[in-house]
Amino acid sequence: MNIALMAHDEKKELMVQFCIAYCGILSKHNLCATGTTGKLVSEATGLKIQQFLSGSQGGGDQQIGARIACNEIDLLLMFRDPLNPKPHEPKENNLLRLCDVHNIPVATNIATAEALIHSLERGDLDWRDIVNPK
Repeated sequence: MNIALMAHDEKKELMVQFCIAYCGILSKHNLCATGTTGKLVSEATGLKIQQFLSGSQGGGDQQIGARIACNEIDLLLMFRDPLNPKPHEPKENNLLRLCDVHNIPVATNIATAEALIHSLERGDLDWRDIVNPK
């Protein structure tokens, strides 16, 4: 599966810790991430991650959104800080909308991410075969 990783600044360390904990599962999949998140996770875990632009460059979320629109992302882990409004929230809402339109499982917090990663490990997320039978 193709898994995209994103995290607000306040949640980057949580994403790193999550990826360390589930490195064995994540290593079996293709990973991409926004720039800083990808760099931090890769350095901490040794995972191979395709890195897009960082949030400060304003394009990594759009690059991931384009991949979602082209059915090139199967799962999005986007750890958000719900307590501090961000100026780029409208762009994130568009990203979440794309996930809804294209039936992409998305986690915006650690609890949902763990549920999805365990489902992934069990093979429960082969939903594309159900939605688009061959």
